[in-house]
Amino acid sequence: MVEVHLDLSDPASHRVGVSLRLKPRLARMRLQFPGWTPGSYLIRDYVRQLEGLEVHQGDHRLEARLLSPACWQICPDPAGPELEIRYAVMAIELTVRTPHLDADHGFLPLAGVVLELEGERWSTHRLRCSLISGWQAFSSLPGDSSTGLEARDFDQLLDSPLEVGPHPEWTFTVADVPHRLVCWGGESGRGMWLLERFPDLLSDLEKVCMACCRLMGVERPAAEQYLLVLHLVDEGYGGLEHDDGTVLVYGRSNVAKAGGYRRFLQLVAHEYLHQWNVRRLRPVELCPIDYHQPAIVPSLWFAEGVTSYVDQLLPLIAGLSSRDDLLEDLGAELSRYRLTAGRSVQSLRCSSQEAWVKLYRPDAYSADSQVSYYLKGAVVALCLDLHLHAVGSCLAAVLQGLWCSHGRWGRGYTEADLIEAFAQRSADLHDRLPQWLQSVDDPDLDGYLNTVGLSLEPVAASSAWIGLTAAVESGQLLARRVQRASPAQQAGVMVGDELVGLDGQRLREPAQLAAALRAGELQELLITRRSQLRSLSICSQAARPESFRLVADPSATAQQKALQDRWLALLPGVTP
Repeated sequence: MVEVHLDLSDPASHRVGVSLRLKPRLARMRLQFPGWTPGSYLIRDYVRQLEGLEVHQGDHRLEARLLSPACWQICPDPAGPELEIRYAVMAIELTVRTPHLDADHGFLPLAGVVLELEGERWSTHRLRCSLISGWQAFSSLPGDSSTGLEARDFDQLLDSPLEVGPHPEWTFTVADVPHRLVCWGGESGRGMWLLERFPDLLSDLEKVCMACCRLMGVERPAAEQYLLVLHLVDEGYGGLEHDDGTVLVYGRSNVAKAGGYRRFLQLVAHEYLHQWNVRRLRPVELCPIDYHQPAIVPSLWFAEGVTSYVDQLLPLIAGLSSRDDLLEDLGAELSRYRLTAGRSVQSLRCSSQEAWVKLYRPDAYSADSQVSYYLKGAVVALCLDLHLHAVGSCLAAVLQGLWCSHGRWGRGYTEADLIEAFAQRSADLHDRLPQWLQSVDDPDLDGYLNTVGLSLEPVAASSAWIGLTAAVESGQLLARRVQRASPAQQAGVMVGDELVGLDGQRLREPAQLAAALRAGELQELLITRRSQLRSLSICSQAARPESFRLVADPSATAQQKALQDRWLALLPGVTP
């Protein structure tokens, strides 16, 4: 048993006091701080926020010898008294992956707070919290935070983030499984805002959750109880999945936009579906998880891409959106994919394998050198689904089969297992799917869309193309993206250059630049770089599509329309 105590009684300091107590079993043991949190594939070096590490056994202070930046070695006496490890963590970064504590709330993903103790990973961890008056702790762990929340092992502890504060809480059930929604609104009282604006929210959440169950072919959720924590902030979007809950970030400004509530439900669907896909139906490379080293996972395209694809369809089968809504949302994603030049540079498998060093570390040139396994994975999932529907099967059947063969039993899958699961339903996918994963060539997206009477129509830009994105910052018009092999790059423009003038006319905003371009003509672009004026010759090209729209073909055949009906049902025999 490891006793974990978190002192959050001084939230204004942003400092979390941590105490770990246990009876040592080893004469030499390592204390190691996790480097990342599952679901977010980036080494985050949480140890940088640790301070004041001390180790005591009875009246004696033990030396903690540093072996690496996040690992210490101690030599306790197994026959001696209880061991206590004390330190503090600065909780100052507000994301779903990092600790944050202030006067309004606290959020602690415990990978960023609790040391892993050698020999104790599979021991019970009991968690207690000290809070200021009026606050309470919300966790998916069983028990009470003041007397003890109990995790069966270190893995469950790290998979159970802690939200604290004076927050409202609502409850609903999904197939008799209790669910809780806890909402922090950025300041006291604002957590009520979403439910006040959308009084059917709890009912809608239940419908989305049940749609996820139907997709997986099960009668009830995988979790025995489920906690949704929502950070409703001014701006933001994202989430992180856990076995028995999720943490979501959504901006009030997003809700106010057209389709904003629908996209919120899609975010819920995405993270809720993860309790199967990636949490329990897990890549073999994450069985078990190594919290200190990156695991190269070639199948993240399945874990995230498939989930990103179906999250747009789940509100539809839940009866909370329309086909027109789906065409709009799916079209926006397909447009983003078509406009991502990096898809011709990085394969889908490489995108998955290189997540640790690329996707979560973007720069101004990333869009030209990489593609997100979320985005291209969703495109491949769409093509797979339409391919399977054409032969009388569907993507849902593959998910359900993998759940029965792997997920239910905690058996990690390999990429070969995934390919075989698809090939069992369409033999030609045995060769076609690996090609989609390994190659930078696109699947036949237009051909697959045509099978269900849809097409992607280009929307032409209103100005000539130079492959340059500019923005006004501190009164200066700056180059923020320069596309690879574009006229702007060939002319010598770099990200960060100030765009001063074009053909002798002062530039002050992006619209001026766009309006002054003349395709096929050499023009003088005046820039400043590192305080030096430079004159560049630039020749723009004819306008290119600035986006694509997903539209229905008015001449679609009855066969195409019937296949579209089956596809949009998501599950065989169900019409939305």
